[in-house]
Amino acid sequence: MLAFRVNPPHKSAMAKKPDDIEKLSFEKALGELEEIVRKLESGAAELEASIELYERGAALKAHCEAKLKSAQEKIEKIVVGGDGKPATQAARFD
Repeated sequence: MLAFRVNPPHKSAMAKKPDDIEKLSFEKALGELEEIVRKLESGAAELEASIELYERGAALKAHCEAKLKSAQEKIEKIVVGGDGKPATQAARFD
């Protein structure tokens, strides 16, 4: 009789973004993401380490995207109102 054991998903795959990533600035997260890409592209990391790097990279990418979206939502542009006075309105990025 054959028996199969199913391993649970990798611990880091089940978790949301680690707290340390949540605390990173956009610039620091992007820098770490770029370093992960360099390591993965070099092919020097072993399989398990590559998987962990990829998972962290995915979390960093999501963090950077969220930071950019938040920044875009905060940006306003200065316009001239109908009365000739300057006013602000939300900027559009489409």
